[in-house]
Amino acid sequence: MWAVLAIGCYQLIPESPWWKGAWQIGIGYGAVTAVLLGARRFSGGARVPWWCFAFGLFANTSGIAVAIYSSEVLHVDEPPTPADPLFLLLYPACAAGLALLIKRREPRRNWAAMVDAGTFTTGLGLLAWVYVIGPAVLSDETRLLGAVVQIAYPIGDLLLLAMLTRLVRSGGARGAAFWWIIGSGSAFFVGDATWVVLGNLGIDINGVQIANRSVDMIFLVAYSLFGLAALHPSARDLDRAAVRPAPRLSTPMLTSLTVASLIAPALLGIQLYAGTPINGPAIVLGSTVLFLLVVLRMAQLLREVQRQADLVRTLSRQDELTRLPNRRAWNDELPRALENARRDDVPVSIAMIDLDHFKKFNDRYGHPAGDRLLTDAAEAWRSVLRQVDILARYGGEEFIVLLPGASTGEALRILQRALEVTPLGQTFSAGLARWDGSESSGELTARADAALYQAKAAGRRQVMVAAAPHGADALPRSDDHEPAADLSVLASSGPLQ
Repeated sequence: MWAVLAIGCYQLIPESPWWKGAWQIGIGYGAVTAVLLGARRFSGGARVPWWCFAFGLFANTSGIAVAIYSSEVLHVDEPPTPADPLFLLLYPACAAGLALLIKRREPRRNWAAMVDAGTFTTGLGLLAWVYVIGPAVLSDETRLLGAVVQIAYPIGDLLLLAMLTRLVRSGGARGAAFWWIIGSGSAFFVGDATWVVLGNLGIDINGVQIANRSVDMIFLVAYSLFGLAALHPSARDLDRAAVRPAPRLSTPMLTSLTVASLIAPALLGIQLYAGTPINGPAIVLGSTVLFLLVVLRMAQLLREVQRQADLVRTLSRQDELTRLPNRRAWNDELPRALENARRDDVPVSIAMIDLDHFKKFNDRYGHPAGDRLLTDAAEAWRSVLRQVDILARYGGEEFIVLLPGASTGEALRILQRALEVTPLGQTFSAGLARWDGSESSGELTARADAALYQAKAAGRRQVMVAAAPHGADALPRSDDHEPAADLSVLASSGPLQ
């Protein structure tokens, strides 16, 4: 409210360089004080970006006092003036602060954001070269130091704009402080651009009080927004490492990048229409850089699409919690395993496994503990399975394991080892079914599931061997090489204790 009141009253003060300078300096130094007070709430490295902002604002505001003294007392108005170095310090200081802020928000490099910032800056840089930098360089009326100063301002604006674009494309919190910093940097750019446009159009507003002071008010708004950003509570979260990824290309950002990319052909068209294509080399260079940046951005987008497609493909076949194959992957793998067993004339078994009393465990210890039990159990079971065996999560607390080439006896011993390593003192029930050589994968899974329910009904913590498809107990074939008497006991008694 104080900032709005002070900026609004700027139109009412007397028309005197000393009055105007004092008012601008008061608002500028007030913003510096606000930034320093806000930075006191932070600790360690979190203060450094704000100190950079405060230094840039202080230097720029001090330049106003030097400029007035230079003009009114020393009568030095032609560039370079003693005030120009102070004015120019704003850009590297604020750019350094923004760079430190971005580094803290995104410890890892965001190449896509860098390309976007490069595209935007290159397009506007070409515009600055044609209408500001080029004329200053080629002018015979301006002294060398004066030309350097004239060039330094648009370069500083481009540097600030590049860092602002990079900040917008970064991840992390986006509270009021974030947008006020963006607004402040944008106001500095708009203020400088306004003077450039008016100068190129030959419009002198020094004699028009309301217009002249309105342009000055753009810079006063820029000062105040930095102070407001530092004092706002959301400034505490501004430099925290991003939890969420950087935002995707929004419609306004995509539109801005499109406009920036079209600046080069638009300038060429304007100059061809006017019959004076005097900036051909610059336009060719700018067009080439913009084209390469657009191609690089397209390559990044294509890689991102491919990465997401691979991730979707993986997630569609992998359980997110245990990283085991999921039910979809199992339904694809089992028919292939049965076909291989048919071709090679070898046995194959599957076992349906269910953790005992898992709901009670969840209710007692909570769902995070239940998730840890599932992941730890999956890891423990995989450690005792053979390399050829495939463990998958079937759903909930149910798992299923493929045991290719395993006889009934060998499969029972594998499951016994898995039962013994189940973590946290928990147990499981399991149903074991051996393929008969002709049934479908669905029928085989149904037999294992039925045996699992029998194991649970019989008291849990056991493995039940499924009955053969024709109603007889599953007995080993002659190639199992197991003592028939021992296995018949296991099969008829059902549970493996």
